[in-house]
Amino acid sequence: MKYVSTRGKSPKVGFCQAVANGLAPDGGLYLPEILPQISTSTLKSWEGLTYPELTSEFFSLFATDIEKDRLDAICARSYTKFEHKDIAPLVPLRNRLFVLELFHGPTLAFKDFALQLLGNLYQEQIEKTGKPITVLGATSGDTGAAAIHGLLGKEGVNIFILYPNGRVSPLQERQMTCTGASNVYPLAIEGSFDDAQKALKETFEDLDFKKEVGLSAVNSINLARILAQSVYYLYAYLQLKEAQRRNLTFVVPTGNFGNVFAGWLLRRMGVNIGDFQVATNQNDILYRFFEEGIYESGTVKPSLAPSMDIQVASNFERLLYYILDEDPEKVTEAMQSIKSEGRFDIPDNQIVSNFSASRTSDYEIPSIIDGVYSQFKYIVDPHTACGFKRTGTKGVNIILSTAHPAKFPDTIEKAIGVHAKSDSLEALKNKKIVKTSITATTESIQSYIRQKI
Repeated sequence: MKYVSTRGKSPKVGFCQAVANGLAPDGGLYLPEILPQISTSTLKSWEGLTYPELTSEFFSLFATDIEKDRLDAICARSYTKFEHKDIAPLVPLRNRLFVLELFHGPTLAFKDFALQLLGNLYQEQIEKTGKPITVLGATSGDTGAAAIHGLLGKEGVNIFILYPNGRVSPLQERQMTCTGASNVYPLAIEGSFDDAQKALKETFEDLDFKKEVGLSAVNSINLARILAQSVYYLYAYLQLKEAQRRNLTFVVPTGNFGNVFAGWLLRRMGVNIGDFQVATNQNDILYRFFEEGIYESGTVKPSLAPSMDIQVASNFERLLYYILDEDPEKVTEAMQSIKSEGRFDIPDNQIVSNFSASRTSDYEIPSIIDGVYSQFKYIVDPHTACGFKRTGTKGVNIILSTAHPAKFPDTIEKAIGVHAKSDSLEALKNKKIVKTSITATTESIQSYIRQKI
């Protein structure tokens, strides 16, 4: 299978090269040249598989340049650090309402699903090529910690993570800055996540530097991240009874659009998923797009759900590719409009089907946490709380729980008077924070990386 850029000006590449590149040379994002279809009989054959087994079967549709036995081993290795036997348990709250718990990995966030796997894919690449890799990422909270913990101790890898200083939770910061690992470099910038993400993309667009240091991306611009996240939708879908699958909505807290796009991609591959509800916080660019058909960035407002404090959703470009009939010229024009004018209006004849959206203010989040706890005796973190703002009244609703509540203890305690704890997070409180302050410019980032490698 070959992979193409959404902007159409980069050569087609295989899976491993797409993963290694992260961002395509023309600045676009990789997608399969021809998206594989999943038949009803294939889905039936996947019922009853363990999570690693399902991951391997799904990835075998895409990673055609990795031998199946090696792919099996990579996937098996990637989920050994999850604390729950089901990896991604589907928890019923009431008839037709479920929570898909995605916080049982080593950093207690849904990003672990993709980044544990991506770390092992990088290791596979290094073993094949003998060339070291420099990994660069930007985070609004959870990606950085998950990326770091996916690459800890791996030979031939140095990892640099940009994050907005003072705009991630204290425990999220400690997960990134208290590892003690010599190949980990947390870089605190002044500004927002969007500033960090912009600097990251500009750094990747310098192709000479990218080649010089062997640069690769861990953000959800990397296609392997998206595909790994598709698996937990499949896993939840296959746990439902046939009748429950027929009218199913996934409710997805999201900021960068990667998490919900991963699920929607399955629908495009033939899996009969009904709808997706995009749950945003007060940084509501995606809500406004699905409600009004206008994608227009604004100013980032720090919130109680900091991982969603985003006004430029990088994976939106992948959705645009399909909305605009897989036409790279139209995608390029749309992205230029977003870059120059901060806005894109969807054409009247283009329909974004199977999506609804909600937005949740900081004022509402504590009351939602309290309401869920009162009704179900279940504790949700501030991001998952946004998923409870509005759920479909028909059929089955599965809300993705994206982070462990213990990562946001102050918000939880103020909302319900309970101190949410995790042993792994408590252990971080006595460790020394090691970070570097840096300006969010390509020049500063490149200079720092050259110094360290």
